[in-house]
Amino acid sequence: MRLRGREFRPGEFAIMAVVNRTPDSFFDKGRTYGFDAALEAVDRAVAGGADIVDIGGVKAGPGDEVDPAEEIRRVADLVAAVRGRHPDLIVSVDTWRAEVGEVVAQAGADLLNDTWGGVDPALAEVAAAHGIGLVCAHAGRVAPRTRPHRIAYADVVADVIGYTVDLAERAVAAGVARESILIDPAHDFGKNTYHSLEVGRRLDEMVATGWPVLVAVSNKDFVGETLGGLPVDERHAGTMATLAVSAWQGARVFRVHDAASARAALAAVTALRQGSCPA
Repeated sequence: MRLRGREFRPGEFAIMAVVNRTPDSFFDKGRTYGFDAALEAVDRAVAGGADIVDIGGVKAGPGDEVDPAEEIRRVADLVAAVRGRHPDLIVSVDTWRAEVGEVVAQAGADLLNDTWGGVDPALAEVAAAHGIGLVCAHAGRVAPRTRPHRIAYADVVADVIGYTVDLAERAVAAGVARESILIDPAHDFGKNTYHSLEVGRRLDEMVATGWPVLVAVSNKDFVGETLGGLPVDERHAGTMATLAVSAWQGARVFRVHDAASARAALAAVTALRQGSCPA
């Protein structure tokens, strides 16, 4: 796996820290919406061991409409500022829109995180044109920012693998470098808790495709529901456990709200797998 010229060897994990410039984020409730607050959050993530920072300008769930111009206003200047402040950091932008991808690529982004799974096929063309990476996710073929009612799959893992691998191969055909493409099962996106747990139990099947797997499970609803309906601010332990299970099965990139805790958890997984204490 290679991003911004940095190679991640097999067995090496990458931490992707979340920084949302949204006033209505499910996790931080707008604490990093302000420009300075967002930049400070990036600094904290880097200090905590983040390899990648994923900048988002639109809340994933339903909420106020955010048009492309507003999304660009929220993220483009921040990308440019982070690029200048942290030259070696891999900068990702969470967007499904090609027009946003074009602007942030010009501002210095290294990765486009297409959480909604290819709803705008031109996003892959943007990544190819700028020589940057792409995340290919499975969101159940639903429209961005919607929550489908009673979605069903004959085999959710087979559907996830078939869809994300197809997106990845299409991205290669569009000109995106194979080593800069990640696939993401997108827990909770177009899935209920049972689907997300099934994906988590069988993540090794996704890893077996050979594509680097990204998992974004941090404080998500399936974690809270599994643990008896815990609110967002009480899901940390469940998140760390899910990260560890995912890492053990071979996931490579971990999108998280707490970079330092994730780094510690993954260091423990590495030591367990290698049978030795880290230096």
